[in-house]
Amino acid sequence: MLWGDHPKLMKQMNTSKQDKQYIGRFAPSPTGPVHFGTLLAAVGSYLQAKVNNGQWLLRMEDVDTTRKVPGADSEILKTLETFGFEWDGKVIYQTEQTDYYQQALEQLIEQSLVFPCVCSRKQLAATGSEIYPGTCRNRKLAETAEHALRLSARDITIEFDDLIMGRQSQNIAWQCGDFVIRRRDGLFAYQLAVVVDDALQGITEVVRGADLLDSTPRQIYLQQLLGYATPTYCHLPLAVDESGSKISKSAGATRIELQHKQRHLVQALAFLGQQPPPELARTSINDIWSWALKHWRLAAVPSKTHIQPVISQN
Repeated sequence: MLWGDHPKLMKQMNTSKQDKQYIGRFAPSPTGPVHFGTLLAAVGSYLQAKVNNGQWLLRMEDVDTTRKVPGADSEILKTLETFGFEWDGKVIYQTEQTDYYQQALEQLIEQSLVFPCVCSRKQLAATGSEIYPGTCRNRKLAETAEHALRLSARDITIEFDDLIMGRQSQNIAWQCGDFVIRRRDGLFAYQLAVVVDDALQGITEVVRGADLLDSTPRQIYLQQLLGYATPTYCHLPLAVDESGSKISKSAGATRIELQHKQRHLVQALAFLGQQPPPELARTSINDIWSWALKHWRLAAVPSKTHIQPVISQN
């Protein structure tokens, strides 16, 4: 059965946005503990789902098994529970979804859009090009040398209206280029995996960090090629350090201290422009969520891609 024939996906594809229940998601990578940047994405996506009377699904984006930290998924779930997050349904792991990714890959191959790429990172860097120069575009899929699989980038412009960052536009051929959908080590690339996952789960709105804003056009491109519905996108500003670098697990960001969960949650709301009263941090988690649900305004979220947070220690 091809992925496009999957009954749940077909139902999702054939239902208009107006008729759909809101379905959002939070999709952390199990590469380390929850830090402030992770919390922001969780809070923003959770509140958007709840104020829209929707579902909030949880997905572990562990498709890159080389970066997975043993036990990190359990720690993330424990932290979310401690903060009072409540998700709908079972937690989905990308490593359990590879059959679906393969089916999507086969659909793209049938459209003659996939080619093998034997270029090394060193060879690509030597070209001086910011996008893939098309070196292997004429190679055939019978390639026996170790290779990645790339998707041919057509000369089309993808445009979408981000609910926070506004109108976005990117030409796939000239600003993105042929991109990897299966790596040299056989692992499926994030771009393909996330598109398939969102379609399978019927996601109607994606709320995530602005570090993925530039990836969104290629994901919409994949959705169009595979016949999937395109969700609404909402990119939250990134929390950055003094040097302007993203606060992330991979950069060794400090984990969230659970004993100060009220303070962290209020700080996250403040970062997202919601103006919580300072005394809210001295109440219970339930009280904070009650306030947040009553006062959440997406329009108040700053339309900046990067912000240095003020993290109070009091």
